[in-house]
Amino acid sequence: MINVIIADHQVIFRAGIAKVLAVEEDIRIVGQPQSAEQLLNALQKLRARVLILSSGFLSLLTEIQGIAASRGVSLLMLVENTETASDFMRMGVQGVIYRCASGNVVVDAVRRLSRGEPFLQSPNRTDDEVSEDLVGARVRDRLSDKELRIVASVVQGFKNREIALQLYTSEQMVKNSLRNIFDKIGVSDRLELALFTIHHRILAQATASVPGGPPQRRNGRSVDTRARAATPPPTTIN
Repeated sequence: MINVIIADHQVIFRAGIAKVLAVEEDIRIVGQPQSAEQLLNALQKLRARVLILSSGFLSLLTEIQGIAASRGVSLLMLVENTETASDFMRMGVQGVIYRCASGNVVVDAVRRLSRGEPFLQSPNRTDDEVSEDLVGARVRDRLSDKELRIVASVVQGFKNREIALQLYTSEQMVKNSLRNIFDKIGVSDRLELALFTIHHRILAQATASVPGGPPQRRNGRSVDTRARAATPPPTTIN
């Protein structure tokens, strides 16, 4: 049995990976830490073979590598689509996958690392998947820029109230937009939306590159990195 720890700040994405791996008979999720303290504690106390580690924990990498090496744990780094996978391999991790990797890629990477083999998601493989992602392309074309921003924020784990603040709109308008997005894509809830986006690379790339881009989290709080006026424009809702 391959025991796996999943360490990612994004709750929805962490749940998505767990859902993908849980159906595999030879893989077992033994921990899903969210904070740095929980991660180090899990790594020291749980008998894991593979740690899936978000690049959001990069500041702890040296300490994590020290503990992992002493306990025979291989590190599978989960990186953003805008990051370069090979850069992380140079840091000494055993494997790297992109955040929008398909479920099959995640499972393959975990199994390879459990056997002591390295795994680097190939940029060429990414291009092939993009060219074949007709479903993702069709969905992308049906969504407006505003809807793409909402999808990106949902994948990152933001709540409706936070998304409303980012878009200078009301929480009810966000709820209405989400219902429209669910109908357009054919999903029933936020988790299904996040998984659909993650598994369709063209759609995932579209949400990451939409004008304004999704905001980032720092220390558990949302930070909008866009340039903004001193006073946001008023929003009128009839």
